[in-house]
Amino acid sequence: MRLSHLVRLGAACLAFALSWGEPAKAEPLAKDLFGAKRLPAATPPAVYGFYSKGCFSGGIAIAADGPHWQAMRLSRNRRWGHPELVRLIEKLSREAAQDGWPGLLVGDLSQPRGGPMLSGHASHQIGLDADIWFTPMPVKRMSVAERERVSAVSMLRDNSLYVDDRKWTSAHEAVLRRAASYPEVERILVHPGIKKKLCDTVRGERSWLRKVRPFWGHDYHFHLRIGCPDGSPGCTPQTPPPPGEGCDSSLAWWFTEEPWKPAAGPAKPRARDVMRMSALPTACQAVLDAPSPPSEATVTLTGSGALPAIAATMPPVPAGSVDPASYLLSLQPEQLPVPSPRPAH
Repeated sequence: MRLSHLVRLGAACLAFALSWGEPAKAEPLAKDLFGAKRLPAATPPAVYGFYSKGCFSGGIAIAADGPHWQAMRLSRNRRWGHPELVRLIEKLSREAAQDGWPGLLVGDLSQPRGGPMLSGHASHQIGLDADIWFTPMPVKRMSVAERERVSAVSMLRDNSLYVDDRKWTSAHEAVLRRAASYPEVERILVHPGIKKKLCDTVRGERSWLRKVRPFWGHDYHFHLRIGCPDGSPGCTPQTPPPPGEGCDSSLAWWFTEEPWKPAAGPAKPRARDVMRMSALPTACQAVLDAPSPPSEATVTLTGSGALPAIAATMPPVPAGSVDPASYLLSLQPEQLPVPSPRPAH
């Protein structure tokens, strides 16, 4: 054997020996893959997984500006949702205006294809969640820069769990009542102090209070959540709210020390910071790989309330096309403890 052959053989053996000890390349974080998508999957609308562990296809965006809304924090690219959610927000903006609300300031919905976000929410992953500010829409149209800079206003007194009556108005109650009136809406998350304010002041028909659930945060916006839509057998529903108005001992619990104790022990990483694709429903890989629509404009809902051209012509998802496995992940913020017993939200 020639010397040159021996040299090449030796080099190959050395390379194999070195590679043998190399660790396998880590699977990418799901948040990085979904966060990189600028447009939705141009496939039929469908939801896969749970609100805090899943994705969705066939999403549409709500326009940055509509007759009765302005979208905030445009740089986040979180104006996307299942068509049922986006159409419901447009409807809420119109009907709340008739009730006397000046217009909606729309916060985060979801990323174009859902999935865990690069920052912020644990939920908002399947296109069925939306944040609406308690700050009413101003008369003027805000600039892009203003929408990044302007802050929502807390409804609470400083350093308190209770609502500031100088900020709270009957119009705030009316917009929550209107949102809760829609059968698609299953939950509206608000700060416990806001829930208590409603329990103490709502007159007349009160059954809608069942949908209004107390939760950490949510003092400057309310979180609107709709149920699993038709055509999405892969969507895992949340347990319905407990019966009753929710103005009982379960609400009183929030005004004890227990819900606000700092977490003990070392901080756990947030779920989004460790979640890999293997943790999500199998269909989410196909959602990532699906083609994009020609442009954002073709899948954006404007003030007409009509679906964008592409979304309106998408065929329904065949029943049973996705295995509806359970992908539950707690909505509890990781930095807070999970006391026991904890009232259902």
